[in-house]
Amino acid sequence: MTNDPSRRIVFTGAAGGIGTMTRPLLAKLYPGLVLSDRVKPKDLLPSETFVAADLTKPDEVAALVKGAHSVLHLGGHSVEGTWDHILNANIIGCYNLFEAARAADVKRVIFASSNHAIGFYPRKKKIGTDVTVRPDSRYGVSKAFGEALGALYSDKHGIAVTCLRIGNVGPMPLDVRRLSIWISPEDLVQLFQIGLENPDVRFEIFYGASDNEAGWWDNSRAQRLGYRPTGKSEKFRAHAEAEQAKIGPDPVGDLFQGGAFASAEFTNDVKRAGP
Repeated sequence: MTNDPSRRIVFTGAAGGIGTMTRPLLAKLYPGLVLSDRVKPKDLLPSETFVAADLTKPDEVAALVKGAHSVLHLGGHSVEGTWDHILNANIIGCYNLFEAARAADVKRVIFASSNHAIGFYPRKKKIGTDVTVRPDSRYGVSKAFGEALGALYSDKHGIAVTCLRIGNVGPMPLDVRRLSIWISPEDLVQLFQIGLENPDVRFEIFYGASDNEAGWWDNSRAQRLGYRPTGKSEKFRAHAEAEQAKIGPDPVGDLFQGGAFASAEFTNDVKRAGP
């Protein structure tokens, strides 16, 4: 599929942080990307097309995905927010995207899920992709919803869906927690490629993490389908520990994989939280 101009790929959330980091890499692999967001990304390449769309408006989403072969769905609200904000951007918007994809006979959808869908698992517990979701926030709930919606549209309508429980994307991990969940932009694009191209994908959940010595996640399914991460967070440990010292302790967040998302608004006893 790489470099096949006949296959239209739509990339939602293209102006966001992850979109900005991965676009230059994707443009080399998939010339002719159709980028979408509410605002136009900076530095649009001649090979890229921009289509503005509000995910909460079904007609705009339908027009966006018409004629598309695949969708990279990173659009939506990327942090915790009020229920109304999360509901509209991440739940209604996600439904509109999958329903428009079905109607347009889109073959593949890659959904940007999040580590916050499983954020209440303890840091001391290594988990696979088959665990029960334990979201740490309203944002995490929206990502668990998106995974369930992806399973529905895969099983009922035959769309090949890949859900990526993304850790933290960037040039390096920014604190000790992110030594466990960091992923380089290059490794994330590898996972995008599997979702876009691997013929064995039906419905998959992968962890968006590089080859991290301190990792909490079993990503063997992604590896079986060809994932070969090259990023290693351990080489940034000194920097991460120095930054962590500036942050200080979080008696709740330091226990759980979701960190500050788990501790925000927390009123429970930590002994009664998580599995």
